[in-house]
Amino acid sequence: MRKWIARLAVLGVALLMAGQGQVAHAQEPAAGKKVLRVGATQAVDSMNPFLAVRLVSTSIHRWMYGFLTVPDSKTLQPSPDLAESWTSSSDGLTWTFKIRQAKWSDGQPITADDAAWTFNKIMTDDAAKTANGPAVENFQSVTANGQDLVIKLKAPQASILDNPIPIMPKHVWEKVTDLANYEADTYPTVSSGPYIAVEHKKDQYVKLKANPDYWRGKPKIDELQVIFYDNPQAAIAGLKKGDIDLIGRLAPPEFQAIQNDPNIVAWNNQGRRAAYLEVNPGATTTDNKPVGDGHPALKDVKVRQALHYAIDKQKLAAEVQGGLAKPADGSIVPPMYKDFFWEASGDTKVTYDPAKANKILDDAGYKKGADGVRTMPDGKKKLEFRFTIHADTPIEDKLGEYLTGFFKEIGVTLTTVKLDSSKFSEETGVTGNYDIAISGWSVNPDPEEVLATHLCSRRPTPKGEGGGTESFYCDPTYEKLYQEQLKELDRAKRADLIKQMQERLYTEAPIIAIYYTNDLEGYRKDRITSITSIPEENGLLYGGSGYWPFYTVDTVAAPAGGSASGGGGSNTGLILGVVGGVVVLGLVAFLVTRRRKSAADERE
Repeated sequence: MRKWIARLAVLGVALLMAGQGQVAHAQEPAAGKKVLRVGATQAVDSMNPFLAVRLVSTSIHRWMYGFLTVPDSKTLQPSPDLAESWTSSSDGLTWTFKIRQAKWSDGQPITADDAAWTFNKIMTDDAAKTANGPAVENFQSVTANGQDLVIKLKAPQASILDNPIPIMPKHVWEKVTDLANYEADTYPTVSSGPYIAVEHKKDQYVKLKANPDYWRGKPKIDELQVIFYDNPQAAIAGLKKGDIDLIGRLAPPEFQAIQNDPNIVAWNNQGRRAAYLEVNPGATTTDNKPVGDGHPALKDVKVRQALHYAIDKQKLAAEVQGGLAKPADGSIVPPMYKDFFWEASGDTKVTYDPAKANKILDDAGYKKGADGVRTMPDGKKKLEFRFTIHADTPIEDKLGEYLTGFFKEIGVTLTTVKLDSSKFSEETGVTGNYDIAISGWSVNPDPEEVLATHLCSRRPTPKGEGGGTESFYCDPTYEKLYQEQLKELDRAKRADLIKQMQERLYTEAPIIAIYYTNDLEGYRKDRITSITSIPEENGLLYGGSGYWPFYTVDTVAAPAGGSASGGGGSNTGLILGVVGGVVVLGLVAFLVTRRRKSAADERE
């Protein structure tokens, strides 16, 4: 068997080299052109911003479209974007945004009517709510008059200036009749941001070109490519070889592989992502009808709390994440956002305590059988849970192994279930066919969006539309706190309410935060001449909450008679050559070491 595997590995290397030969014969870049190639181990779920939820998709959309405001590159506070200024009424219920004089990439003027149409579409169309529905739930009406956009609120809304919705061109999108099934794959796109999407090959790449009419001015580079890899090992090989220039969202093993490479800047800063377990509390639709096949024991808060006490988060951060993460003792908002970050203390704090976990289950009537596995109080069903992860994701496999051991100590059996990204999203966010699942969120400077994923309204409709839930949680106390923080315009008082919301999630445990991962990235010194993180001091690149790094980035221009690895011009042949090599390497990796087939369905 080992000899056969060795021969297969040799064959894979040979085939990969053949694929790299395609790269060498790719179309030569045009002299003087500047191209940035970004590697991603996650493919776009949709080019339609109303539907897209994956991090790679929302990142690309930030590069393509304007918003009312964007995070300031230094402070992360709201700063002007398509809205150049704004005012509010004394009661905080009416906001008027002055839309700047600018143009869509097809030459049409950008008006307040574009923004009004975008918001009204999400307010009235269930499919349009998929990505950002909660962002308009407090909107009473949205109207336009020339360049003035007027938003009337049902109640004061503290996060109004952090609205996460990209503004779409009405004259293009109002022609779409079936938004739920529209892939937005007509190119070039009509955009208002720094870049225009000009080509997309599903699961392979997206190509964007600089927008010459961008209101801040054309970016320094000519073209931006996002190249999708089937596994992180192939992506790292691409970075080392020079097939790509930058990669983010690295897991610790991949980051460690580039740390000592003299040609690569290894980027390691505090991240904006919280990783957590989704624990099915009894999934229901928006009309409160049960859905899915979650284990009935998980409806019991005592069982969820016992699972929490059984988890050694220090060990997970140290051994699963290689020390490149901070254990989470409460907040689903990462520590980088100091105002809203919350940590449990005193009697509220859940520490690793298997004895306490066992006592909670004993007292609640979940008795151990002769095999050491507990049953429901009526004795009819064992506490055997599924742990849903993304297919062939090594670090999630490792997490599953540790959790299986932890839960065995308290009489709970855990079996790992691996799904591809699309099926994972469906079962954990729509159909409710899971017990416990791995998830997480890349949190924006204002955390309202991630908090909203645990609202009753984020559950799917009876038809399975809309949604966007991260937990199927529906709790009156949490809902009340959410509405109160929306109305609270005093930042300190609002922060206190948000911390109370996080404490509610912590104690009720429909989700269990396990750690905050570091932002691990890398880029080639010989290709990228300058790039500015966000925030500018000790900030993030690909993993950041704004477009700033990719607007400010500068690269080496392709020389006359340049090479494929130098970038520039149109190099579809280069992309296909890289992807061809990746597919072969991914096949070998799958057969030999069960490496990652598809990237985690990371949510924005």
